[in-house]
Amino acid sequence: MMPELSESIRAIRDCAGEDHFVYLTIVQYHARTPGILPTLNEALQDVSLTREIGWDLVETLITIDGCEDCLETVARLGNPREVIIKVMETMAFLANLWEDAQENDLDGDTTHTELKPGTIPDRLITLIGMLAILQRRIKTKYPSRFLAPSLVSVLEAYQPTPEMTTAVINLVRSLSGRVRPPLPTRTSSIDVANPDEYGDGSKNAPDPEAEQEDPMERGLNRKVLQSFTTCVLQRYINEHEVQWSPRLLEMYFPQMIIPSKTTITRAFREDEVLQKRDAVVGQLAALLRDLGMNDGSAAFVRDVVHQPKHVGPLVNLDTYDMVDNIYLSRGGTICLIAYWIFSTDAFGADNPAPEMSLFPEHLELLQLFLGENPQAEITNNPGIADALLAIGLGLYQKGSIGAGGDVNYMVYHHCLTLISVFHPDIQVRNAATRFAGTLLHADPDDESRRETLEDLLQNCQFPALNACAVGWLQEEIMAAHQNNTLNVFSTSDIIERLKFDLFPDMSSLVGSGHDAFAEFWEEHQVFLIQVANFAYFLFRGRADLVPVGLGAFLEQRCIEPLKTMAKNAETSPKFDLLPVQLVLYRFNNIDLH
Repeated sequence: MMPELSESIRAIRDCAGEDHFVYLTIVQYHARTPGILPTLNEALQDVSLTREIGWDLVETLITIDGCEDCLETVARLGNPREVIIKVMETMAFLANLWEDAQENDLDGDTTHTELKPGTIPDRLITLIGMLAILQRRIKTKYPSRFLAPSLVSVLEAYQPTPEMTTAVINLVRSLSGRVRPPLPTRTSSIDVANPDEYGDGSKNAPDPEAEQEDPMERGLNRKVLQSFTTCVLQRYINEHEVQWSPRLLEMYFPQMIIPSKTTITRAFREDEVLQKRDAVVGQLAALLRDLGMNDGSAAFVRDVVHQPKHVGPLVNLDTYDMVDNIYLSRGGTICLIAYWIFSTDAFGADNPAPEMSLFPEHLELLQLFLGENPQAEITNNPGIADALLAIGLGLYQKGSIGAGGDVNYMVYHHCLTLISVFHPDIQVRNAATRFAGTLLHADPDDESRRETLEDLLQNCQFPALNACAVGWLQEEIMAAHQNNTLNVFSTSDIIERLKFDLFPDMSSLVGSGHDAFAEFWEEHQVFLIQVANFAYFLFRGRADLVPVGLGAFLEQRCIEPLKTMAKNAETSPKFDLLPVQLVLYRFNNIDLH
């Protein structure tokens, strides 16, 4: 049974002189009495008392609504080395509770600690605020030995919400020493408690075990903070679509914008949620700049590209003893470079210009990212994929292509098409497809362009990309004609060479049944529609490129089988024949002989 408030007040006030262990037991019993926390906070102003029992109160208090003032007092007056360990343990405990609640969909229920899952993020933010105070209080020879484990705890508990990300930004600013004043408040600002900045630092008790800091620690601490912040940036970008590449595409190719449609750029300018998303990313980038990451030199890019494989940041933190043993998050650094390019072009921001080209540096980054399982990498890290695409678009727009033996358009094009197939965001897929087509046409070697198209038509298993290849082939033929250029796309040899890949043989499907035809059509219709359009273009507009016998070839392989299957499917009420009839209508308007 819960004690009365008056009883709890007497116990908290009158028993403060008891043995500390006894008093701790009394506090833990009465702490949940509604309205008792202000009285408890008064009692905790006794420095000697809080130094002894403060660390033991963290787990108890964090589960109680309104605990923030008491926990701030514990952070300011408790033994910082003991309290910081308890804060890390509690943070891990709450992170596990949150994960369990998410997996079991316990949003409205309470956990066995009487905490509602929906309140856990706010409690984690409170603990992050405590860490900011505690880290600054600890005066030890090797502060990085406290800093690194604390940041690992935060990263393991981190949920990439705007509020928790803002709390993390406040933490890093406190630990690094604020270089710039806070930005003025605006609609997109996120307000979270920041006791280290806005609380009364004069109340902080001195570290009872203070030591002189080793001069090497300053550089170590800065690199640890850089590593941590790049990890946070990566996590945030992967969780929240920032659509850098689609927005850059709208900027670089305004002729592609549909006048009646709201652009992505405008949506980010007008939607408050999207504004906050941009604001948080901008704050993380500014934080990294304050931490010294404002160098886009070739050496910096080389470090990102050549970072040892399978070495994660913030690992083996008990053993590192030099700056070179601390690694940045490659994904987070890629996001930072993408932000530099995007915000410079979109907002006119003053950012470092990365000294890199499409070949070889950007291609190497693409290949490192895609690895042996591109689908999994793109699906699990959609933000990094978008960032890489944005970097590529920015470099191409600036003419930073590269030269020499490192240039391999076909391999680069293949990387782009993987993003265009597997990325979960259709806008990013469209940007990748558009960039892939632009880059293909930019390849100065017409034989290389033909090989890329041939590879797509022969070896690619995705009909949407097969359709793109047909469209890109048509664009190459049109460009050769318009520019009066003699190359592999200006004669009928290109059609003769590719006709088996351009016009699929559907005769084997005749008589296979409605279900088989329906399945085939559903999978390949986008390709077949493009094939019909290409055939119309070829026979009606560029008859000089039509090889002898192509009309009969097309009729036998495509048109007649399609007509037969469409006629058979007329009796199936489930099959929508309209798209098939439109393709046949296109074919019927071609003079094949």
